[in-house]
Amino acid sequence: MTHRGRHRRRTKGRVLRATLSGAALALTAAATIITTSQAAGSDNPGPLTQLTSSSEKDKLQLHENLVAESTLDTLQSGMGGTVGVDSVLRSANHPMRNKADCAATESAALPVEPAASRAYCWDSGDATTQKWLPQSVTTSGDADNDGKWGPDRVILAGWTHNDHKAGEPAADKGLAKVAFIDANDPKNLKYRWVLLVAPLAGGKDFGAVRSHLGGMVWYQDKLIVTAKNGADHDNALFVFDMNRILRADVDSAEVGKVGDGWSARGYQYVMPATGSYNLTGGACDARNNNARPCFGSISLDRTSTPDSLVANESFSSDGTEPARVWRYHYSTASDRSGLLGSDARNLVNADEAYETEAVGLQGVLSHKPSGASKADWYTGYSSGSRDRHGTLWRQNESAAKAAQCGSGGTYACWGQHTESLSYWQETGELWTLTEWAADKDNKWKPPAIPERVLYAVPLSAVDDSVQ
Repeated sequence: MTHRGRHRRRTKGRVLRATLSGAALALTAAATIITTSQAAGSDNPGPLTQLTSSSEKDKLQLHENLVAESTLDTLQSGMGGTVGVDSVLRSANHPMRNKADCAATESAALPVEPAASRAYCWDSGDATTQKWLPQSVTTSGDADNDGKWGPDRVILAGWTHNDHKAGEPAADKGLAKVAFIDANDPKNLKYRWVLLVAPLAGGKDFGAVRSHLGGMVWYQDKLIVTAKNGADHDNALFVFDMNRILRADVDSAEVGKVGDGWSARGYQYVMPATGSYNLTGGACDARNNNARPCFGSISLDRTSTPDSLVANESFSSDGTEPARVWRYHYSTASDRSGLLGSDARNLVNADEAYETEAVGLQGVLSHKPSGASKADWYTGYSSGSRDRHGTLWRQNESAAKAAQCGSGGTYACWGQHTESLSYWQETGELWTLTEWAADKDNKWKPPAIPERVLYAVPLSAVDDSVQ
């Protein structure tokens, strides 16, 4: 396998972030999920403004923290060795429904323009989806340029436990898990859950990672996810190793070592964190775009040199404040597969950064068209209203454009409450997923059938639709 500040800000709630420093994770038991309020989906944000000053880019600097190999090896040995991605896929126990089998409320969440070329709805018999929120997506198209992980086509979807649902056990709050979706047969997708955990006590135990998975990128053998919870407020990203998936052998409500076995709160598989990246300047601040940004979403850009991870900051959309989008290059060293490019002090610097007037961003993607000197940035705006479509802007330093639809020519044509974006270069598809939003009273009450859909649109169709 081959590898490859200008305005005042208002915010709803406070972003909590989980922390991994050196070899230890600080695991939190609470999470705050930021929602977006109603905003004008037709407000054109205009062109991007590049941020060039060192003081601005310094706010984006990360420090890399890797867990000791001995700790990971101890945990791996104690749990009986690793399990391959292929084994997880072969044990997939939840079928996804094809577009024709989705309920009307689910289909209503799909984009108006351009139309989805593929769409899937989650297993209606999977009770856990009622209590969790889909937040992010990445694929084997990110992992390898041939679009496969070994012989398999795979989609990963990150979910966070719904902390806003009344009566939920405290032990569940903020939990993070990933759906490993077998996508080999496009007419027969199925998935299996893997719980995200962190090694403790030198690898003799593990605990739950509690993080709002606003974005995730599977590149080479590493999975990098956003970490937006935690008492220390300074963690930006978690790192997981796709070669270190482990099997739990005790079915109980506990997470970690249980007697002579291992439990993952009823899930069969776990993936322990192997590292993190934290902002060097300290805590992020979602209330002030002149401060260090809180990571909202991430994605992969294979059209940059070298390949890069791109990010947007997390904001509420109840104002007109600008947001930042930026990128970090991946390491090209043979012994650092899937990790960001760092210097001798383990520092990672942003290679490019922009400011956008688009607000309430839920996803970002950077892609340089063939022959172009610079990339276009696709920024997904999500309305806070459950029954309103969002907008997908294509921005560069010259203009911002989006599809128009309906008799009024609105830009609100994208999916309803969409989350992160991922581009599958080998197939040319842009993937995202939808999450039900707050109701008119801003209370998290899902309908009988949540409007949660995983869908793809050819990036060429997005470009053809923009006005």
